Amino acid sequence: MKIIYHCFGGSHSSVLAASLHLKLIDKERLPSKCELIALPFFDKTNNDDFGAIRLMGNDEFGNQVFVMGKKSMGNRYATMLEGVAEILGGRDQLLMVNCMNRVNWFMKLGGFTSRRIGAVSIGRPILEKGTVDAFFKLVNLVEITRLKAMAGAGL
Repeated sequence: MKIIYHCFGGSHSSVLAASLHLKLIDKERLPSKCELIALPFFDKTNNDDFGAIRLMGNDEFGNQVFVMGKKSMGNRYATMLEGVAEILGGRDQLLMVNCMNRVNWFMKLGGFTSRRIGAVSIGRPILEKGTVDAFFKLVNLVEITRLKAMAGAGL
């Protein structure tokens, strides 16, 4: 199965969710700032990365886990990819996971300031506060996704 976590920029909530899914970060405790920054792609994207589907790794069941930023396309981008998968005969092998419903205003403001404006020194502390506040909501989303993936794979 291919699992694509997606959010606005593909740099924060989707990366954290994919990292949780892959057990690159402990779901039982809040991550430190250093742990967040050490995650692949976390707060590191630029405009050329929007729409790109980037592989984060394989989970213990062999599912490939990806991240993607889709800007303001909302669920339209996910719907389009699901349609392409359907045409190719693999709709049941694609799981699109929207992380935006777990994102708070601190994450939005910090991400915008850090990535869009380029004021990393101002945006990153705001982003980190928002990420910590949203952490267990993202853990919940990942647990739901892992259950869906296991059910879809017949495990």
